[in-house]
Amino acid sequence: MKASEANLMEVLEKPRQFRIPIYQRNYAWGEAQCRQLLHDVLAVGINENASTHFLGTIVYVERAQSILVKQEPLMVIDGQQRLTTVTLMLLALYRHLVDGQVASQADALRRRFLINPNETGEMLYKVVLSDIDRPTLISLLDDLPMPDPYSSRVIANYEFFKEWFENNPEHLDASYLGLSKLEIVAVALERQRDNPQLVFESMNSTGLDLSQADLIRNFVLMGQEPSEQESLYTHYWRAMEDGFGQAAYARHFDGFMRHYLTAVTNDIPNINKVYAAFKKYAARYDGSIRDLVKEVHTYANHYCAMALGKESEPSLKKAFKDLRELKVDVAYPLLLEVYHDYKQNQLLSTGELEKIVRLVESYVFRRAVCGIPTNSLNRTFARFTHSLRKDRYLESVKAAFMLLPSYRRFPSNSEFQTSLRERDLYHFRNLRYWLRRLENHGRKETVLIDEFTVEHVLPQNAKLSREWQQELGPEWKSIQETYLHTLGNLTLTAYNSSYSDKPFLQKRDATDIDNKPIGFAHSPLHLNSDLRHLEAWNREEIQKRAARLSESALSVWQMPALGDDILDAYRSPAQTESTEYALEDHAQLTVGPLRRLFDKFAVEVLALDPCVYQDVKKLYVAFKAETNFVDVIPQSKRLLLSLNISATDLEDPRGLGRDVAGLGRWGNGEVEVGLASENDLPYVIGLVRQALEEQMDQPE
Repeated sequence: MKASEANLMEVLEKPRQFRIPIYQRNYAWGEAQCRQLLHDVLAVGINENASTHFLGTIVYVERAQSILVKQEPLMVIDGQQRLTTVTLMLLALYRHLVDGQVASQADALRRRFLINPNETGEMLYKVVLSDIDRPTLISLLDDLPMPDPYSSRVIANYEFFKEWFENNPEHLDASYLGLSKLEIVAVALERQRDNPQLVFESMNSTGLDLSQADLIRNFVLMGQEPSEQESLYTHYWRAMEDGFGQAAYARHFDGFMRHYLTAVTNDIPNINKVYAAFKKYAARYDGSIRDLVKEVHTYANHYCAMALGKESEPSLKKAFKDLRELKVDVAYPLLLEVYHDYKQNQLLSTGELEKIVRLVESYVFRRAVCGIPTNSLNRTFARFTHSLRKDRYLESVKAAFMLLPSYRRFPSNSEFQTSLRERDLYHFRNLRYWLRRLENHGRKETVLIDEFTVEHVLPQNAKLSREWQQELGPEWKSIQETYLHTLGNLTLTAYNSSYSDKPFLQKRDATDIDNKPIGFAHSPLHLNSDLRHLEAWNREEIQKRAARLSESALSVWQMPALGDDILDAYRSPAQTESTEYALEDHAQLTVGPLRRLFDKFAVEVLALDPCVYQDVKKLYVAFKAETNFVDVIPQSKRLLLSLNISATDLEDPRGLGRDVAGLGRWGNGEVEVGLASENDLPYVIGLVRQALEEQMDQPE
């Protein structure tokens, strides 16, 4: 590695070419960065006492030996944004001089800083960009029509500089002088001796300049020979970028890589550490870099089909759209594997895949309606495929959902219906989603509910009219407060403003100014079918309608169903209490005060959550949800509790816990607590609860 301070204009004046490799991201600077560069150039150009302005570092890879008969491009691995922007500024200045008929100055600028006069072909140009940016810059340099497609960013920034020079001709000399004062640190790497990837990572270790996607692309392509780089980029990476679309690639690719890595490793990487997780996966990948890039490309196509609406099969396209509306990104690790088995391995049919997607939708929506916290969903979906039997794909998915423990449970029909009837659904995050799904279920022709607004049959106005008060009865205020935003009182209409706060019968029989019927009695919507012939709207009718709609909801958001004989085949041994050992096998727990203390402790722990169960082992008694959260080691005069939580995460004001991480111990936890008295039981149960919640409520 050779690093030296240099004047940028002197660097550009030498007969060589700086080429942006195919693996580098496209030119990304916007007007704000261009304006700042222009400000810096002017400041140093106007100030006679300022000798230089430091622009930054440019790192490039050169051959180990100079080749005199053939000029070799210098591959830029850092600094392309600055180098490209200065080139655009010089190009705009050149074009301004040409338009001003200062031909000699213009030609000198072009020959010194923009082209290599003694070269031909692409080697003619001092700076050659990558991908779509390359032909755009060359067309600007040669004053040719723009290619199709062209780089909008290159064009916009060139036009910005060109317009500025046109509007500020008095600053041309200062601009040129400022450019001549730009200093850089030029870092030259030798391909045979230096590791460009390590240098690149160290210069971008904060992750502020490059996205995780940029880092991954550079990682897989930088180490390849130029021809292989071109091939991998053209056939796979560029195809991925095109599949996402330019805007979606920037927004979605990091998230996709996280889901992909979760699917193939069963570990959930931090969204800001996806690059590190990918490198770890690549290090143990059983195949070539080309195989790995092909795999990423395949899963990217799966993701685009599901998350970006690129699916061609109509029934699946509709199911994925409904799922996207719920914003269930955490389900994509499961769905990526299932879709891969559908598309690549042909392990399930289109109909079976659609049913699995609908089960995911039902699971997430039912939990949301029932108010069950979502912060364990990422682990639920990441681990889901562990229990699948791919020779019985759909059946095993149903069984996996049905056997989820209580805090991850698939809400039952009764729980779902009760919550659906009683909760505030008007302020529900997915208001229009559930109205649309209810309305269109079973319809052959889909109703576009964007043409309708949400209507409260019983108005929201706290000062209800006398007619409404009489219709509701003496408890009108309580009825309004209880049922206003609930399922039974909400519907859709295209005539919300016409209905206003009118009494129910006027809403039912409303007409427009042309005497055309627009009331509920003539509504084509299924949601309004039970409003057409009613004579009153009160508590009883709201409850009846809520009951009908909640019953219909069971068909929309279905619960998986399997017979007990089938389900039993999927139960794991951990879901039944162990019969290998009994409490009596522990001598300290046969009789006496310690047994009474244990029994009271066990009752309290089992009451923490229905999913908790007891598992008696040879040396200890475990209490589990998915896995052990507390182990009880009976001793002669006390119960030694091993809590599966780190000492730093445990709130223990009394300091009863002992940090045993890294020490030999009987239990599975990192904190030990001694329990010898019933007086300490309430406090100790509070510590145990924290260990359970740590297991149940892992953040997304």
